[in-house]
Amino acid sequence: MNRPVQVVLLLLSGFGLLHVSLFTDLCLRYVKPGMQPLLVASGVLLLVLAAAEVWSYGRQRTEHGNEGAHERTGHGGDDDGGADEPDDAVHRHDHDHDHGYGHGHDHSSVPRVAWLLFLPALSMLVYAPPALGSYTASRDSAKVVTEQQRFEELPATSPLPITLTQFTRRVQQDRTQAIKGRTVEMSGLVTLDSGGDGWYLTRIIISCCAADAQSVKVRVHGAPALPADTWVSVTGTWHPGGTLGTMSAPAELDALTVAEIDRPVNGYSDSLPLVPSG
Repeated sequence: MNRPVQVVLLLLSGFGLLHVSLFTDLCLRYVKPGMQPLLVASGVLLLVLAAAEVWSYGRQRTEHGNEGAHERTGHGGDDDGGADEPDDAVHRHDHDHDHGYGHGHDHSSVPRVAWLLFLPALSMLVYAPPALGSYTASRDSAKVVTEQQRFEELPATSPLPITLTQFTRRVQQDRTQAIKGRTVEMSGLVTLDSGGDGWYLTRIIISCCAADAQSVKVRVHGAPALPADTWVSVTGTWHPGGTLGTMSAPAELDALTVAEIDRPVNGYSDSLPLVPSG
């Protein structure tokens, strides 16, 4: 890969990063919002490096051109004694000159495998992969719901807005059984059961980027499943099973209503929905 091509790669990568992080919000499909400024800065840095590479390459070509003209002038005249130089000395000089300029090619060139970098660079400009969804949720590791020692009294609001993690904690850890009989409202995406029997309300959670994704799920009873990856808001009550307030109780819901919603802007966190952007 020669230097002009390296410049093109830097430009593509820089513009690609700015496309997904500055001019659009496509980067939020793969990273948390807090990472967006870093991606913008990375895109700007790549463009600066491309500009510096262009300047360096142009300057080097100019210097080589001047050196070549000087050498032709120095060896072609009789006044400086160039004609008296022995043939073997001239041969050694030409041979060293060839080595200095790499025999017509650049020994510091990038390995051929670097050409593969064009694929992700172009993908950022041409095709952005979709956000993580049910396919990921059905195959990634389940997020462990941490233990909570003390629970506050639930507000009297009905239906009660609650996250999937909070619902799971109330069902399996709250020995006061405050969740019993309460109508709750949760939101997430539809994930079909791998066995084809029922479906889950799911939230995919990332700590940094899509590579560390985990999911939390609540099984839904009493309502037909919408297509996988559909974002829905579900109201319902806890589906009895085991002993409420202990780990034997399932994190499951008897649905009263299921309504399709837009994907919230905080779709990669188990939080109450925020208003979608735009």
